[in-house]
Amino acid sequence: MTREIAVVAFAQTDHRRTSDELSEVEMLMPVLHEVLDHTGLQTADIGFTCSGSSDYLAGRAFSFTLALDGVGAWPPISESHVEMDGAWALYEAWTKLLTGEADTALVYAYGKSSPGSVRDVLTRQLDPYYVAPLWPDSVALAALQAQALVDAGETDEPALAAVAARSREAGRDNPHAQLRGSVTHGDYLVRPLRTGDCPPVGDGAAAVILAAGERARALCARPAWIRGIDHRIEAHGLGVRDLTDSPSTRLAAERAGAFDRPVDTAELHAPFTAQEIVLRKALRLDDTVRVNPSGGPLAANPVMAAGLIRIGEAAARIHRGASDRALAHATSGPCLQQNLVAVLEGDPR
Repeated sequence: MTREIAVVAFAQTDHRRTSDELSEVEMLMPVLHEVLDHTGLQTADIGFTCSGSSDYLAGRAFSFTLALDGVGAWPPISESHVEMDGAWALYEAWTKLLTGEADTALVYAYGKSSPGSVRDVLTRQLDPYYVAPLWPDSVALAALQAQALVDAGETDEPALAAVAARSREAGRDNPHAQLRGSVTHGDYLVRPLRTGDCPPVGDGAAAVILAAGERARALCARPAWIRGIDHRIEAHGLGVRDLTDSPSTRLAAERAGAFDRPVDTAELHAPFTAQEIVLRKALRLDDTVRVNPSGGPLAANPVMAAGLIRIGEAAARIHRGASDRALAHATSGPCLQQNLVAVLEGDPR
C-alpha cells in the first residue's frame, strides 16, 4: 500500500427495537452530523461518500437514493453505494483513497428490520433454485450450524449460553446497545438455539470517516490506521461447506496481516453464539484477546450496519487508547458465507 489510511471518527445511533416514527433519513441525520462534528469537517470537505444498505429491508427499489437527502447531494458529490453491510462500503472507500483520488471519505450504513420479518427477508439471499423455495429462515440455518458444532464436539449449550451472557454483560457499558446486562437465555427458538443465542431485531445506523496520511493526523489525535483489510466468500451451496469452519475468514485474516502479530481486541460480527465459536477458531483468538467488548451483535444487530459498527468500535478503542492493535470482522449471507477482516493499529504511545 502506498498510502496510510485511517478511521478518524465513528458515530452510531442508539439501537432500538423499533423506530416507526423515523424515516431512514431522520434516523441517519444525527449520526452524520455527529461523525462530521468529531473532525470539524463539513460535507463539502468530504472527497468520497459510500453507503451500505438493502432495498429488501426498505421494501422499495433504490431506497438508498432517498437516504442521500441526509448527506446532501447538492452541489454534486462523488458517491457510491453497495447492497451490502457498510463494512463493504468502507472497503470501497478505502480503495478509493488508495488511488489518491480523494483524501477523505464518509462511509455510512443503516437498516430498519422492525417493519417486517427479517428472518424471512434474509431467505432471499439463498440459492434461488434449490434452497430459497424451501424458505429456511436465518435462525433455522444458524441452528443447523450450531448443531453441526455440537455434533463435532466443539461446543455445547452451556458454552453457547456463556457466550451470550458475556456479550450482553459487556453491552452494559455500551450506551448504544439494544440489550444490556443480564438477559434470560430463554426458550428454544430452533434447537439447539434459544432466544438468548440469537441477535435482537432492531433498527440503527452508523458512520465513519476515513482519511489518508497527514490529513488523518490533523483530524484525529490517535488515528486507527488500517494496516490490512480483505474479504473472501464461501461456496453458495450450504451442502458443500463445512459449517464448523470458516476458511474464507481465515484467508481474509491472513491476507489482512492479522496473524503477523497478536491483537489485543477483536470485534466479531457473530450474530449467533455458535458463530463466535467458529470465528475464534478461524482467527486463532485465544483468551488473551478481548472479544466484543462493545457487546457485539448479540447486544445490537442493525442489519446492514452491524459489520461497519464492528470496525467503528475497534477504531474507537484505538482512538481513546484502550487498544493498540485490533481486529474487526464483518459477515454477510447465511452461516458466515462472506467475511471481511480488517486490522487496525494506533501510533505507538
